[in-house]
Amino acid sequence: MRFMMVMIPRVYQPDTPPGEKAGEGFAPPAEAVARMTKFNEELAKAGALIALDGLHPSSKGARVAFSGGKPKVTDGPFTEAKEVIGGYWMIEAKSKEEAVGWARRCPAADGDVIEVRQVFEMSDFPLDAREAADNPTVQPEIEKRKAS
Repeated sequence: MRFMMVMIPRVYQPDTPPGEKAGEGFAPPAEAVARMTKFNEELAKAGALIALDGLHPSSKGARVAFSGGKPKVTDGPFTEAKEVIGGYWMIEAKSKEEAVGWARRCPAADGDVIEVRQVFEMSDFPLDAREAADNPTVQPEIEKRKAS
């Protein structure tokens, strides 16, 4: 089973005090990166790591909201957001408990949160939905990524 572990770092959250919040030009400290790299290496050595990425603060992003069939673009930061994602890991695990076990081992900072969510597999969908998703352009790209 695949799981996504979503990092919700304290420094990205709207209610974080201004002096502790990730601002313009933010980059995590080298010590934090080194600890996280060691954790990522453990995931990779265990054969659990599929993909991972860190995200810039929402001040560098945009949101596209849909209402009445029309997209509305809002540039960040998103002050109305309750939680802002800072990165993710896509992992392979035998169970939710195993995935949560990996999340518990993460060298997260005080106040950080990791949400663990199982990823839908095609077999999770009813036949009509699987048939609707069967696309000759998309499927080979997905399989290519799985193989690499």
